[in-house]
Amino acid sequence: MAGTEGAGAAGPAPEARPQGLWDLRATDTVPAALSYPPGAVVVASGLPGSGKSTVLHRWSAAAAAAAAVIDPRTVHVACEAVMPDWLPYAVYRPWARARLLLWLRAGLGRDRPLLVHDCGSRPWLRRLLARSAARRGRSLHLVVLDVGPAVALSGQRARDRWVRRRVFARHCRGLGRLLGTLPRPGAPAAAALPAALAGVASVVLLDEASRAKVRAVRFTAAAGQLPEPGVGAAAASSVLPPEPSRDAVPPSPDSVRIAGPPRP
Repeated sequence: MAGTEGAGAAGPAPEARPQGLWDLRATDTVPAALSYPPGAVVVASGLPGSGKSTVLHRWSAAAAAAAAVIDPRTVHVACEAVMPDWLPYAVYRPWARARLLLWLRAGLGRDRPLLVHDCGSRPWLRRLLARSAARRGRSLHLVVLDVGPAVALSGQRARDRWVRRRVFARHCRGLGRLLGTLPRPGAPAAAALPAALAGVASVVLLDEASRAKVRAVRFTAAAGQLPEPGVGAAAASSVLPPEPSRDAVPPSPDSVRIAGPPRP
């Protein structure tokens, strides 16, 4: 299948290296691992409740601490912990967003690959990540969880954390615009990524079935390829820290191996 390396005719390859668009929806040919260049920025996009955290936990379960994981939820909790209970999140959302952008900037400047949680409904953030990664000699890759609103709502029910109906509808529209630029499941593969994804090196599309089959991601140089500029050879895999409780303030980023958000 286009966009992979080492796929065999007898079945799915144990590891594949995405290039361009790779649609793994409605197919049984799903690799056990995805391989990216050292220093790559991999953004997992999907609706709230679509399984982004679950996927990244699974990907990092048996890995060494090499990649930093950036989750807006961590910033939300950190800001919420120092604000009065009566103050709506909407009031200090700009502050939380500024902290997230500072965290992303700091992560891009470090000698590690990045795994980023994203809802997929903010094209400005993808453009910002693409430009920032390119300036540092890194490549940007997307993994989009296309599971549908019903499955995402079921995921919210399972985690007992709900997104407001109006906010969820906005996420659905935003992700729908992203998916609308890509082929539908079962359609012929596109030769190149659309202009809306300029600066993105690869897009992997997963549905409810295929998201469970990709067990890991790795950050390794391809045969004969030098590591990306500014990226150490130690970057080998990914790690996701446990999700913080709502009343916990994340530790200082300098005190742990996983990068954390800038302190307020």
